[in-house]
Amino acid sequence: MSKIYVIHENNQWTEHLFNRLKELELPYEDWLLENGKVDLTSLPPEGIFYNRMSASSHTRGHRFSPELTSAVLSWLEHHGRTVINGSRALQLEVSKVLQYLELEKFGIKTPKTIATVGKEELVEAAKTFQGKKFITKHNRAGKGLGVQLFQSIEALQNYVEGETFEEPVDGITLIQEYIESPESFITRCEFVSGKFVYAVRVDTSEGFELCPADACTIDDLFCPVGEEPSSSPKFQIREGFDHPILKKYERVLAANNIQIAGIEFIQDKNGEIFTYDINTNTNYNSDAEEKSGKFGMLEVAKFLGNELEKSVLV
Repeated sequence: MSKIYVIHENNQWTEHLFNRLKELELPYEDWLLENGKVDLTSLPPEGIFYNRMSASSHTRGHRFSPELTSAVLSWLEHHGRTVINGSRALQLEVSKVLQYLELEKFGIKTPKTIATVGKEELVEAAKTFQGKKFITKHNRAGKGLGVQLFQSIEALQNYVEGETFEEPVDGITLIQEYIESPESFITRCEFVSGKFVYAVRVDTSEGFELCPADACTIDDLFCPVGEEPSSSPKFQIREGFDHPILKKYERVLAANNIQIAGIEFIQDKNGEIFTYDINTNTNYNSDAEEKSGKFGMLEVAKFLGNELEKSVLV
């Protein structure tokens, strides 16, 4: 029997999807890739395969889950199975360097970024920002891992030589120009079936770890999800949002065979947009969705159901 196979490493991030699949009475199977094996001489089962592997898997003790997923996806694609967010999506998920280069290829402006390996190289790279504010971040990240704001070379030097320095899992630390926005928020655009669904405004006044999944509050004390300050919610869907950049985003996703993603941007004081993240393992905030009546995981489940039906008819 053909079914939907969901490839992932975090049960807390699949709960909402599985509930929607059950609601639509769609057959599915959970492929949890914390550990595992791939028999390259075997045939994959019939069905469609949705890759939800996360760049932040190492923060949950699953250091090699992306590598295992890469092997699984290669095996599935070799046998011609339908894979949603396949090998190319995984490559971009675990490398912001690849994300930025791909965005620039389609005329989408990204912040000035330098990739470095080594603490001395990181400090030297910072000198090219000539007195401007800059941030560091991990190349393979998720949830804003490794993001630190600096206003001087001296502050960075103290950080890299101190005990709080976070070593990136792939060894690559990015140093990036800091884009100042007149208001403390970023915009995350959600796409399903490669098409725009909605945009969400995310308040950044309390920090950079911006994972929208409700489950983040369980694992990460500093992930500001689900907590609503008295003034306004952390996540709010931007009703009626439209901008020419959305078409560019859709072209990027199509060119890289990415069907489901969240893309984040920030606007500076001049209104210029800088795009800085493609998240191919996108999550949704239930409070924001409940208020607007738009539900990302429901759209994902419907899309997977349509793909399953098409695969059966072939």
